[in-house]
Amino acid sequence: MSIRLLSATLIDQIAAGEVIERPASVVKELVENALDAGARRIEIDIEQGGLGLMRVRDDGIGIEAGELPLAVQRHATSKIATLDDLEAVASLGFRGEALPSIGSVARLRIVSRTADARAATELRVEGGVAAGPQPAAHPVGTTVDVRELFYNVPARRKFVRTESTEFGHVARTIERLALAAPAVAFRVRHNGRVTLDLPAANDATAQGERVARVLGVEFLARALPIAQEGALQLRGWLGLPTAARANSDGQFWYVNGRPVRDRLLGNAARLGYRDVLYHGRHPAYVLELSLDPRLVDVNAHPAKLEVRFRDSRAVHDYVFRAVERALAAHSAGSGPPAALLSPPISTRGVRAFDGHADPRPQRFDFGPASGADALARRYVPGVVEIGGVADDPRGATDPGDERPLGAPLAQLHGLFVLAQNRRGLVLVDMHAAHERVLYEAFKAQHDAGGAPASQQLLEPIAVAAAEHEIDTLLASSDDFARVGFTLERLAPGQLAVRAVPALLANADVPTLLREVLRDLSADRGAHHLDGAAHRVLGTLACRSAIHAHRRLTLPEMDALLRQMEATERSGQCNHGRPTWTELSLQELDRLFLRGR
Repeated sequence: MSIRLLSATLIDQIAAGEVIERPASVVKELVENALDAGARRIEIDIEQGGLGLMRVRDDGIGIEAGELPLAVQRHATSKIATLDDLEAVASLGFRGEALPSIGSVARLRIVSRTADARAATELRVEGGVAAGPQPAAHPVGTTVDVRELFYNVPARRKFVRTESTEFGHVARTIERLALAAPAVAFRVRHNGRVTLDLPAANDATAQGERVARVLGVEFLARALPIAQEGALQLRGWLGLPTAARANSDGQFWYVNGRPVRDRLLGNAARLGYRDVLYHGRHPAYVLELSLDPRLVDVNAHPAKLEVRFRDSRAVHDYVFRAVERALAAHSAGSGPPAALLSPPISTRGVRAFDGHADPRPQRFDFGPASGADALARRYVPGVVEIGGVADDPRGATDPGDERPLGAPLAQLHGLFVLAQNRRGLVLVDMHAAHERVLYEAFKAQHDAGGAPASQQLLEPIAVAAAEHEIDTLLASSDDFARVGFTLERLAPGQLAVRAVPALLANADVPTLLREVLRDLSADRGAHHLDGAAHRVLGTLACRSAIHAHRRLTLPEMDALLRQMEATERSGQCNHGRPTWTELSLQELDRLFLRGR
């Protein structure tokens, strides 16, 4: 076949294949145009999942009658004019492809009126061919009707799913856009029935209500507001680890008000959650990153869903640190953590509370440290040993104080600590809680340059690994020495471990190092050494924390609760499991049918 120029209609349909994937793609483009036009209210009508009708009506500035025919021509736009404009795009749309692409694969009708026009103007496009504009009746703003999508491209129509599936995609698209523009009211109807009605949200409370309408009341109840200011700004809501989901459908990212699906931002957020998220779960959040438009390239994808940052490393580091700090500030019981750690609890020299001894906190001493406790004390002095606890004339079980986790009552089956606060009953997993306390202390000591006790091995442990993985580890051997490892190359494809942290002398070191290697691979190029070191420190914390069936005295239980309140991320252990839960008095009343 000889080379030839394609017809304008075929060119439009090829372009439509990039921009218009399904009905939701049409709705996205039309709603973005409405937002760019300054709309304060947008009404969306959908029929048959979008295949029958998609109508978007707004109260924006409208389109001049003389410009309406130009609006349906390819690469015609009012949003950019020069290369400088393209490099600093602030509008959602700018490519000038949406309307001509839609008109090439559907029956398109546009009616628009500006504030100074006596009447509106109507324009119709079918199969890429525009009919002459006609006068029409319409308030200030624009209405766009799209009927019979893909009527002239049967091959594309075969790939469209069921009505319910397609409308589901439309609804999720509108929800994303509604979160990006909280000051705009949205109403959505499907087959004549209102499915979403969001009034304008002009204050923080109303914006929170909009988030709750989209992600659920449960999410908002378990979310932290975040507002980081500066040259880069990060705002929104971070779901607590308890709000994590089985998939990533609760993740909403915006860059300068534009909904995006960006791997760099997603990875940065995931790293921010790495110390608190249970394996296999996905965090939920609504986050908007604001920065100078000249520092981000939005012209990276026909559907404008992907962006590129001029300094991707700086953006990644900023988002990661912001998320990490926000989650760290949420200690057990709510509120920001205390600046200093209080003396943590010990696992030695404890006795059972038989229910008859004086429940007030007592002063007590510990015998000589040995085993894991001694090694942990060499690593972080005071991290396992509890200090003296002052006598409290009210007694340890007085719920009248303001301590978030309350006062201890008893130990349950050697596994849990029961406490009461003003709100009700608190149940603490003592191993998971102590593990987090130790882990944060180990990390603080590591960041301060401290080194753990290290044990030389009589025979080195051989660990099989790929050559590039061994190269990565050896290139950072000093960092691993700081957590107690001595690593050398033994042979091609084999790594020799000649020293390990003393607390891991009897651990499965090859498995641990393989997990570290996976972390290095997954987090390549972004804080991977911190992540690898933290995995080792987490293992140290797990091995030295209180284990099941250790009996604690009331003062030791109280010390654990106070330590949790002063420790970052203490709502979860470093495996992501929750460390405590609370049953309110109202919930207890319901359990026992009180008041009925």
